[in-house]
Amino acid sequence: MTALSSPPARLLHLDALRGFALLGILLVNIGAFASAFFGLGVGDPQFAGPLDRAVRWAVALLFETKFYLLFSFLFGYSFSLQMDSAERAGKAFVPRMRRRLLGLLLLGLAHAVLLYLGDILSTYALLGLVLLALRGCADGQLQRWARRLIGLTALAWALLGLLLLMTSSGGFAPELQAQALAAQQAYVESPASVVAQHLRELPSTLGVVWLVQAPCALAMFLLGRLAGGRRWFEGEGWREGLRQWAPRGRPALGLALGLLGSVCYASVAAMALGDGWTLLALALDLLTAPFLTLSYVLGLMALFQRPAGARWLAWLAPAGRMALSNYLLQSLVCALIFTAYGLGLMGQVAPLGGVLIALALFAAQLCLSGWWLDRFAYGPVEWLLRALTLASWPRMRKQAG
Repeated sequence: MTALSSPPARLLHLDALRGFALLGILLVNIGAFASAFFGLGVGDPQFAGPLDRAVRWAVALLFETKFYLLFSFLFGYSFSLQMDSAERAGKAFVPRMRRRLLGLLLLGLAHAVLLYLGDILSTYALLGLVLLALRGCADGQLQRWARRLIGLTALAWALLGLLLLMTSSGGFAPELQAQALAAQQAYVESPASVVAQHLRELPSTLGVVWLVQAPCALAMFLLGRLAGGRRWFEGEGWREGLRQWAPRGRPALGLALGLLGSVCYASVAAMALGDGWTLLALALDLLTAPFLTLSYVLGLMALFQRPAGARWLAWLAPAGRMALSNYLLQSLVCALIFTAYGLGLMGQVAPLGGVLIALALFAAQLCLSGWWLDRFAYGPVEWLLRALTLASWPRMRKQAG
């Protein structure tokens, strides 16, 4: 693919990591499109067989709470690259970044209202302001803040889980099941009811996002900023740098802890043991998920260094270069499949079917991304966001030669 010759070679690894993150995010998000029971802590009675449970368990084990962390880390790393870009161009960085974050916020709000409530772009936009304020912090301070954010978030959810175990005589399963059935009906009724349901659920969804995802995402922003400031991915610095973040400097131990937390989280969710146990498992997962994300990065970077990994690099990098366009396209296609915007199949596709649809969609995006970047310099949404960032119209088509 000629698109791979455009960016500096050192950036291909970052792009490929972003492309891989897109796959993990899609495999999680499609569950929310396919069933209104997703994320409520109660099982979908329509798909409660052993295979359905096994697929949901595997997705929770390997993908949930891990891949938005990877995306967040790469956001922080790119933040450093954009600082350098503004400096080389002789432009003020802060106004540029504020315009970029405003664009992300507007895209995210439209995404949440029209397509997918679990939007992360608006959260990134607001957290980006925090990162902007902390951009001058020393590396040690960034690392301490990241650890505290993750630790305190996990502790808060653990305490809430313990409180529920001590005070609650029963769960909220009947109410949650009724809520899910009502939501599912709204999502397949009409396009107007889809938007109305999004607006009804938006306050509670934002609460969950900001109490669960946002602190951990900010922590990964800070670690990405640290890594970007040291230019880890421009050489071999990533090896030693990422190893230092593993427990006791041992990536194998980090992988073991990450898997342990993930197994507990996925198993408790699959068994539906109750709200208190679910929150305790979530707390453990929040604490250990960064280690599993770190293991993914180490494994992929090692793969990309090998001759056999060159093909994976070539396929994933174009998708990662236009990650924003692909992220929004994933939501659009899923909305057309599962809601009243199109086929209205919510509640009718088994978890395994959802995974297969996600894999097929991602494969199509890999092909489309390579084709697009052979002809154009940016993805369509990336081009629009870049125009807003630079306050000028960048060239869209690639220059000949």
